[in-house]
Amino acid sequence: MEAVRTPATAQPTRARTRLLRIESVTVTPHAVIARVLSAPDALRTSVSPGFAERALALLPGLKRHRCDNGSAHGIVGELDDTETPHALEHVAFELMALSGSPRNLKGRTAWDFARDGRGAFEVALEYDVDLVALGALKAGVVIVEWLVAPAGQAPDIEAVVEGLCATRSAALG
Repeated sequence: MEAVRTPATAQPTRARTRLLRIESVTVTPHAVIARVLSAPDALRTSVSPGFAERALALLPGLKRHRCDNGSAHGIVGELDDTETPHALEHVAFELMALSGSPRNLKGRTAWDFARDGRGAFEVALEYDVDLVALGALKAGVVIVEWLVAPAGQAPDIEAVVEGLCATRSAALG
């Protein structure tokens, strides 16, 4: 991979391979439902040792999350070895909570590789403000990609939350 220079920084950076991609989004009256594609080499967080520790250092509120998937590991164990789009669901909800959304919103990550192909997932997020959920989902992709393959500076969570708060204010008038 060759270095790419951006005019804004003139610093060499490496072109990154996308590990997650939001292929489509449907907004219903109560949920945002995204079709998320995961790269074959990043289907699970376990491909990246230390994923949970990095996630909790970046977003300590993840410790408060619960996962109703029947797993007995708790959220830390779940983050250590789960589907990357499932981690995206939790990251997006944490960003939403930090920007003022209630913490009792529910989500779901589902897949049927036989029907949809390997690496295709559906991530559903309940919301109080649809634009905040959409922004959190988009920012969450960047954050989860960094958590899987940390390179350079960690994402600026404060700036992300500030942007989501501004989106909330604009949407609510």
